[in-house]
Amino acid sequence: MGDYLLLMHNDTQLTAGDWEPYLAALEAGGHLRGGSAIGGGACFRKQGDVPAVSAHLTGFVRVDAASLEAAAALLAGNPVYEAGGTVEIRELPRTD
Repeated sequence: MGDYLLLMHNDTQLTAGDWEPYLAALEAGGHLRGGSAIGGGACFRKQGDVPAVSAHLTGFVRVDAASLEAAAALLAGNPVYEAGGTVEIRELPRTD
């Protein structure tokens, strides 16, 4: 099994209540490892021009899945995905 981040983009309008059934289903299936909305912030760099914060990312869900394909299968019921929005999936490589 591996850890994956489902990164939500800001191309849909949702409420906090839209998430409860989806997160409960992930938890019941043993896949949920956490998640949160993403607030404002800033980029920092020791030298040179500092890029702007990635404003299109609004939240994340961390899941446990056997593969990228298995993580993608967990998008069923995701409020952003179901509303036609964008969800970016990124693997968290193991260091052990």
